[in-house]
Amino acid sequence: MARKLRSASDSGVYHVILRGVNKQDIFENEKDFLKFLSLMERVAFPVDETGQRIPPLLIIYAYCLMPNHVHLLVREQKCGVSAAIKWLSGTYAGYFNIKYEHVGHVFQGRFRSEVVNDWEYFLTLMQYIHQNPIAGGLVKKVGDYRWSSWREYDPNMVCDVPICATKSVYTKISFDALEELVNTSLPKTQRIMDFDSDTGRRLTDERVREYIKAEFGITEVSKIQHLTKAERNEVIKRLLEFCMNERQISRVTGISRGVIHRLNK
Repeated sequence: MARKLRSASDSGVYHVILRGVNKQDIFENEKDFLKFLSLMERVAFPVDETGQRIPPLLIIYAYCLMPNHVHLLVREQKCGVSAAIKWLSGTYAGYFNIKYEHVGHVFQGRFRSEVVNDWEYFLTLMQYIHQNPIAGGLVKKVGDYRWSSWREYDPNMVCDVPICATKSVYTKISFDALEELVNTSLPKTQRIMDFDSDTGRRLTDERVREYIKAEFGITEVSKIQHLTKAERNEVIKRLLEFCMNERQISRVTGISRGVIHRLNK
């Protein structure tokens, strides 16, 4: 069956989501986050083989790098959004596979995208993307999360890699108004494209990762896949006692649900 064509945006602006395969983590530590940001910088400010600046592959307005997925608010350029995201995700996947001796896909299928054709929805996505770490239980305030673009918009903060077209946004809205907006919770009835969520689980993924680090001394959860079978099984059995959620354990560790289910019988 042929792939369904993506909807084209009249404005050229898209909300893009990349998610780890089986919802497993794609960022294990600070270096991974910084690597992805450096690749985004090459998308926003590319140079040719002589080091001369060339037109951007994407204009980036906002982003949030969560442990197992990425949100982007971008405007496509001449090469198109698909080509730019394919390069970004493919290059990072190559880095991830080499670093962690991982075999297979890193991202879950094709990226998802939705068109953004009006300013009102653009602002709604600015709220949603920057509030993702709060919804995920990682921080209490938008400004507390290091791996989102809010640090570029707030003049009192320092960001790791400036890549967003903040000046373009600030021609339409003041900092005070934008700050108030991103710190105002979206109504639960607001429909935003996303992957299916697990809002019913008792523990956050971050809490499970903290348990793995404390109990087993494993700081990079992908390393569980390289343990001996007996060691891996012992970790899974302990995790089942801790969180009792096969799907969540699979998502955090990258171990297939089939293996986890057999051990849970």
